Amino acid sequence: MRNYTLKQLQTFIEVAKEKSVSKAAARLFVTQPAVSMQIRQLEDAFGLQLIEPEGRNIRLTGPGQEFLTHAIIAMGHLKDLEASMAEQAGSRKGRIDLGIVSTVKYFVPMLLVRFKKLFPGIEVTLKIDNRENILAMLARNEVDLVVMGRPRGALECEATPFATNPLGLVCAPDHPLSRRKRLTFEALKDCDFVVREVGSGTRAAMERLFAQHEVAIHVVMEMPSNETIKQAVMAGMGMSFISLRTVRRELASGHMALLDIKGLPLVGHWYVAHQVQRKLSPAAKSFKAFLIEQGEPLIESWA
Repeated sequence: MRNYTLKQLQTFIEVAKEKSVSKAAARLFVTQPAVSMQIRQLEDAFGLQLIEPEGRNIRLTGPGQEFLTHAIIAMGHLKDLEASMAEQAGSRKGRIDLGIVSTVKYFVPMLLVRFKKLFPGIEVTLKIDNRENILAMLARNEVDLVVMGRPRGALECEATPFATNPLGLVCAPDHPLSRRKRLTFEALKDCDFVVREVGSGTRAAMERLFAQHEVAIHVVMEMPSNETIKQAVMAGMGMSFISLRTVRRELASGHMALLDIKGLPLVGHWYVAHQVQRKLSPAAKSFKAFLIEQGEPLIESWA
């Protein structure tokens, strides 16, 4: 058996994901030389170069690509081992690596506070990103559970809905369309929009909806943050398609207006999901059950 460590595997996976030693170091809260040393020791253990420079970033070599595939599988098996041992222990303690899309950060902290009161011995580590990146984390076994819209794609997931996610079009209160009733999508053809980045679930839902109504989206700015989008809408930069749970207070205060469009709001759902083949720990099972049983009423009272 070659001499390498779990920490080295974790470091390599992070470097491969970020395609950068410096970015991986920032994500791991260590120095860049520490990351470089971990990778060098891993390469020395196998006698192979796993990464190589590419401009200011890195890329995987051929052996590095194959190593990454097996490393991800190995990390998945180790998580299954932890889950099995936790199940044998039968305790109410444990750790959950939870991935959430950025839109649900408006209510997930509240849910975590309630969950911690029920299960004070369970530690939850939170990772927040857009839909595409969260699914990638799930595929790499970096997270046990994810909270997001319905997972689509090649990854085989068990996804359970636990709360509604109404999506609608919002604008500044003085926008010319803000007071008109029962508008059709045709009325939006000359409007400016501020939108989420490619890879966002909200962006994908918006593009599907507008394509269905054969209306082009005139994007004036793309933003990776709902908070920035809200500020842009209130400033009059353009309207946006957004989860209404994120703008409840702005709508109530009159700082933002909800457009009256036929067929909207579009009501989707939030799902708690995990890989089908992954064995959930008792802690992860408890959190999943908590979301399914209590998520909707708690969110309704909050957002």
